[in-house]
Amino acid sequence: MAAACLLLSGCAMTVSHPRALTPLESFVPLAGDARVWVEPGYEVYGERVSAVLPAAIAKVEAAHYLPFVRPPRVHVCGSEACFKRHVLTPKLSAAVIPDNRLILSPNLDGREKHRLPALLAHELAHLHLGQRIGHYHSTLPVWFHEGWASLTAEGGGAEYATDAQAYAAIRAGRQVKLGARDTPDKRHRAAASGLSIHEFYRQSMLLVGWLKAHDAARFRALALAVQDNADFEIAFWNVYGHAPATRFAGFFDGALTDPVAANDTQAVQAAPAKP
Repeated sequence: MAAACLLLSGCAMTVSHPRALTPLESFVPLAGDARVWVEPGYEVYGERVSAVLPAAIAKVEAAHYLPFVRPPRVHVCGSEACFKRHVLTPKLSAAVIPDNRLILSPNLDGREKHRLPALLAHELAHLHLGQRIGHYHSTLPVWFHEGWASLTAEGGGAEYATDAQAYAAIRAGRQVKLGARDTPDKRHRAAASGLSIHEFYRQSMLLVGWLKAHDAARFRALALAVQDNADFEIAFWNVYGHAPATRFAGFFDGALTDPVAANDTQAVQAAPAKP
């Protein structure tokens, strides 16, 4: 990922470098679960992944209103050398890399073991979408990519900021720039909105969650249109009758005036020194 995402709390979903297409011949299928491919010697880690995989798949398919096009495959790296060989962006715990390949790092079998179910669901959400529209599509904004994945994972990938911290950023004038349009060579990530990566993920999740909570039927229509490879802006106009910035005016107004948003009572995990 670009420099703006170097502090990402767990996920990457970007074309980073041709070397990211390193062959995956070093992985072997886990006995009893062909969806999980492991670095030899780390079968116990693979079994942990296999145990939480069905629930994560079900969560993603329910949130996206569609099944996976193909059974998902998860590649499990038990060593740092394995993960760095396939994922060039530093400081990640999991990634969906070009060709829609999901790679887990040894972090999720070590100091971040507790994050495995949620972060797996987050990455599977990216994989599910990637199976339908491709690994990266510039017509779908980053905030929706990441906000939808974090919402699907019930906060997975956005654990290192609270709702109140995201609202505080809005009150400070730092909010997701909904009018910015991505191009194939430029994506508008956290820095484009003056946000930290953790604030960006949390705020994006709140945006998508607000959209869904206020009209579940319309959100479903938008989600299905996006998965049918429709341009996000066109699909949004077709479903809601106006641009995202207009639709979300109520969300941002509420963030500025709602006293609940100012109370930081939500627990937040401390971001690791080396995510």
